[in-house]
Parts: sequence; C-alpha cells; structure tokens
Amino acid sequence: MTSPAIFQLVSPALPVGAFSYSEGIEFMAQEKKLLTESEVFNWLESELLRGQLRIEAASISPMMDCLDNWKKVQTSQTEKQIYEWNSWLLALRDSKEVRLQQKQMGTSLLQLLADLNHPLPNKKKNLAWPIAWSWAGLSFSLPKVDVVQGYLYSWIANQLSATLRLLPFGPNKVQHMQYQLLPLIASQTALLLNQNPHDLWTGDIGTIMAQQSHKELYSKLFRS
Repeated sequence: MTSPAIFQLVSPALPVGAFSYSEGIEFMAQEKKLLTESEVFNWLESELLRGQLRIEAASISPMMDCLDNWKKVQTSQTEKQIYEWNSWLLALRDSKEVRLQQKQMGTSLLQLLADLNHPLPNKKKNLAWPIAWSWAGLSFSLPKVDVVQGYLYSWIANQLSATLRLLPFGPNKVQHMQYQLLPLIASQTALLLNQNPHDLWTGDIGTIMAQQSHKELYSKLFRS
C-alpha cells in the first residue's frame, strides 16, 4: 500500500517555491514556440524520454542507499559520498538559473524536513533538490518506486502549473495532459528505478537553450 506521505511530497502546497519556476516554458511561450496543447504535451513527453530529469530520477535509488548509509554510519567518508553526488548532479545542469533553482528548492525542503524532525546527519541544508527529495523519501520510509514516480509526477505537475499561467488553456486541458502522461511516468519509473544514472544520456538541447535564454526576457512571471 502506498504511504500517504508521498502525497505530502507531491502536493503543490509543499513550501519549496516550485511554483516560481518555469524551466524554459516561459521563454518558449513568449517566443511562440509553445502555443498549442499538442506542442506543450510533446515538450513534456520529450523531457520524460530524453531530459536531464531522467538522470536525476535514476539517481534517487542509489542516493537513498548512500543517505541511509550516512545516517547509520556517520563518518566523513559517507558524508563525502553525498556531496560528490551533489556536485555531479548540479554539474549536469547547464543553466546557472536552474542550478540556483536546484539549490534553493533543496534547501527549502531540507529546512521543512528538519522542522519535521528529520534533519540531515550533519544538520546542514546545502544539498540540491534531487538529494533533498531522496532524503525525504528515506525519512518518510517510502518505497523507492514511489519516490522516483513522485519525483517525475511532481515535475510534470509544476510544469503544467506554469503552463496554466502562461497559455490560455484552462485547467481542464492541463489536467487532460497530466492524465495522458501518467502511463509514461509509470513506465519511465520502472525503467529508471534500476538504471545506472552514469550510463544515461540527455537529448534536450532545446530545453537547455530555453532555460539559458530566460534571463534575456524583457518581462517575466517566473524566476527561471
């Protein structure tokens, strides 16, 4: 049975500031490259199939193992392994804005977890979003499959939330896209759960360019 704690993690009310980021969608909307429902759907589908998001999702299982080991064996070596993961994951992100986003959201989630009596072993809060998410899954005793699937689902939900504020679709169309993507989220979860993240590649150059171009917008609703 799925633990109700996963619903707290994927809730839009989670106080991590995810609503303030568009991750390239705002730039693409203003450039009129994302205008229709099918264009937005294809954009999100391609991220699930080829985006950097997949590497982060595939990293969750080994990171949960490393975090569990750090929790049980609190040595400099076990702590170092986590910060090596942190450096690697941040280095994967080509856009400075997205790297800052990963740090800000990770810090916010780790602050929340500390408030819920689940601080990191070293009591710090300076880890990126995927690691903070993995620590949340470990702290809430969630199955890895739920943590990975929740990570993908939450990302899609946040992107569709941004879409709702940028394009004249209405909530029903956005919910239709979310529903259509559920089978792909499930299949990608099954694939990535046991995949070595270091063996994966990305093919989302369009997303990377959109993220890097966001800062050039004259006016914007989102931080990146």
